[in-house]
Amino acid sequence: VDSSSVVALMADLSSQPVNTCSIGFHQPGYDESRFAAEVAERYGTNHHVQQVDADSLDLVEKLASIYDEPFADSSAIPTYRVCALARERVTVALSGDGGDELFAGYRRYRWFDDEEKVRRWVPSRIRSPLFGLLARLYPELAGGPKLLRAKATLRGIARDSDASYFNIVAVLNDDLRRRLFSSTMRRELQGYRAIDVIRGHMSHAPAEDHLGRVQYADLKTYLSGDILTKVDRASMANSLEVRVPLLDHALVEWAAGLPPGLKLKGREGKYLFKKALQPYLPRNLLYRQKMGFAVPLGTWFRGPLQHQVREALCGQTLAETGMFDMAAITQLLDQHVAGEQDHSAALWALVMFGTFLRDVHARPPSTAEERPQPVRA
Repeated sequence: VDSSSVVALMADLSSQPVNTCSIGFHQPGYDESRFAAEVAERYGTNHHVQQVDADSLDLVEKLASIYDEPFADSSAIPTYRVCALARERVTVALSGDGGDELFAGYRRYRWFDDEEKVRRWVPSRIRSPLFGLLARLYPELAGGPKLLRAKATLRGIARDSDASYFNIVAVLNDDLRRRLFSSTMRRELQGYRAIDVIRGHMSHAPAEDHLGRVQYADLKTYLSGDILTKVDRASMANSLEVRVPLLDHALVEWAAGLPPGLKLKGREGKYLFKKALQPYLPRNLLYRQKMGFAVPLGTWFRGPLQHQVREALCGQTLAETGMFDMAAITQLLDQHVAGEQDHSAALWALVMFGTFLRDVHARPPSTAEERPQPVRA
């Protein structure tokens, strides 16, 4: 929706056909290329598509070097590919980033809103023990239909608002962190918890409603530290400049003042935004289920990349840090490969961290002789 809105308005303002680029996947559940093609045809753009497959994991070393820090968002793969594709034709591109944060487009906002309604009506002295017990009794059904995967929801309702949202948005929840960290690592953390970052932002959010609080936390963390960082590094590595019209400060300020019911209305996220776009985009695109710019890591890690990932995780790089319980990592991988649970996000985070340590952190510092010398006139 966000990228399509940018294309629609660009085409309306441009006297020449707009260049558009899209990434496709062979797995239907991840492939949005047909919707991009529909918008491209509607607005007569010069459209280009590139397929991303499992062999794109070869990018891992390059990504570690590009980001220069452990960066665990797997959508960096298609982002890098689409930036390279765009750079073949243009030097400046526009992206649709920011629309979900401004207008409550993420599905997690709906989940959080549902949980918050229960928290509002059930006192914590009853809610926490009751739903905590139900969560422990409910079976793990990670591979089953979504309607039956209620364990995470029950856990969320048992927690307070801040803890619930942290565990919705985090790559690694608190339970998984405890499992993966070694006793030495847990001791050296000295009580630090990643959740405190989210708590701090939510407590200082200039919003009275619960939706505004989590949107503010996302603006301060997820948008700036993940989404915009991902696009900035991937585009600059391809000598492409990406601008983000939906994050124009005037639009951000205006959207921040909207009542929550105009962003999330019932089960429909980005309600007002989609209404405004109805003259420009077809309803089947505006109101279909959100997919996100994700890669099918779960399938890849159980299939063509299984041995590659095992080598990366069970080798010496992570073990030598002393930070992790290697038996827990092996168990995580075994559970994922067996299809018992989907640990693809955690496994990817570990792969990227290991690659960063091996290829970037351990790289010897360059000497003055190795650095390019300035040219003097």
